[in-house]
Amino acid sequence: MLLFLSQEAEARPRPGAAAVGLGPAPGMAVCGEAVGAGSLPSELVVHIFSFLAGPDRLRASAACSHWRECLFYPALWPRLRLSLRVAPAERPRLDFLMRKCGWFVRELRVQFAADNYPGGGGGGGAGGVCEGAAAAAEGETPLCPRWLDLLRTYLELVLCVLSSVRNNRIQQLFEEILGNSRQLKWLSCGFMLQIVTPTSLSSLSNPIANTMEHLSLLDNHIPGNTTLITAVELERFVNLRSLALDFCDFTAEMARVLADSNHVPLHRLSLLVHKISIMHKSLENMPEDENWKALTRNSTNLRVYIMAFDIKSDDMLRILKPSIPLERIHFDSYITCVSGAVVDLISRQYDKFLTHFILMNDVIDMSGFPDLSDNRNEDPLVLLAWRCTRLSLLAVHGYTVWAHNLIAIARLRGSDLKVLEVTEESIDFDQGELADQDVDPVHNLIEQVSLGLGRPWHAVMDIELLSVFTEPTRHFYREMQSFSEGI
Repeated sequence: MLLFLSQEAEARPRPGAAAVGLGPAPGMAVCGEAVGAGSLPSELVVHIFSFLAGPDRLRASAACSHWRECLFYPALWPRLRLSLRVAPAERPRLDFLMRKCGWFVRELRVQFAADNYPGGGGGGGAGGVCEGAAAAAEGETPLCPRWLDLLRTYLELVLCVLSSVRNNRIQQLFEEILGNSRQLKWLSCGFMLQIVTPTSLSSLSNPIANTMEHLSLLDNHIPGNTTLITAVELERFVNLRSLALDFCDFTAEMARVLADSNHVPLHRLSLLVHKISIMHKSLENMPEDENWKALTRNSTNLRVYIMAFDIKSDDMLRILKPSIPLERIHFDSYITCVSGAVVDLISRQYDKFLTHFILMNDVIDMSGFPDLSDNRNEDPLVLLAWRCTRLSLLAVHGYTVWAHNLIAIARLRGSDLKVLEVTEESIDFDQGELADQDVDPVHNLIEQVSLGLGRPWHAVMDIELLSVFTEPTRHFYREMQSFSEGI
């Protein structure tokens, strides 16, 4: 070992010289041949490497292929610091290193050199970037194409690092936590970017699965028909009282499993219906009405919460089976809009259960917000307030709500409607109301709605102030938690 260190030191490049790459250095090759480097046991090579700094290990690994294999022993790399230039040439080397170390490294630091960033006007330096970005934000000059190319490269390098760590070490740690659990009643995995895999729950022992009371699996971003839990695996969770899943993962077979007398009654079921999920999966296996009836016979207190994100009205009409004990529903749209027929169906089928109704729309349409009612005398939202006697929360943004219908909703539900949030831009007035010079239509609306609710009321001036307006999945996760707490 002493001989190796002496000759390796002689082979080091002079200060300021370029670092040695992965190719064999002449001095090291002679050293390897002199002491029989290839014949040393792996344990001894790793032990030798443990005394060396990172750069020295890299140079030592050039002695032979055997030593190079020993370089990536996990114990040698508890921490990894990367210094990268934002250039396409970095990607192959980074891919190689993350494949080798990404799955076991415990501490990772990545530093990106800023000396090759161009500014907004073509100048160099990190300061130029900030100035160029600020100018673009103020509308003075657009960002230069080279800056955009480097930004794209930078993001690709970042994703390369994160995907390697995420899909390996963090997944492994998560499964280790599950495998070592002794008292676990609430497992909620919400949108953690593929940390949960189809094999994660197999890490749970049967005694822990048998005592689990809440299970939330909402991390499935895997294309295709892959699901995070199967009906067979769900059979182990006999004490579940609350469950949250992607709607396409909640199959008729799962409903039959939960309806079995071996399972305790289910109290809360939260389902996320997402356009992307329907594209990659299918609605063909969803529970039919007879499955919901069987489930509610075993779980008489079951209540369901659904968030529908950019779902076509035709698909919603298929999803909303009559026997679903639907208590809360949230529509959020960036591409499609909900039809009046869907709202009318909800008010007729779920009048005994519905308490929360949220209708959000951010579809950009210069012709104005969609109007749910073909006949203003039978507005679907008014019928909803009339039929659903337990309605306590109504929030609307991006759909036309006529002022006289809003007054009717307030009068129908009164003080039982604890939350009535409608954005100012969603409210419209009849021409007759606007033509009456003796009455301020806005003041009259505020006064009449306040009287109906029995408390002061104002339209929401800014959508950001709307209590339910957050990033949809984040809102679903928070709402699912509050929906399931205290059972």
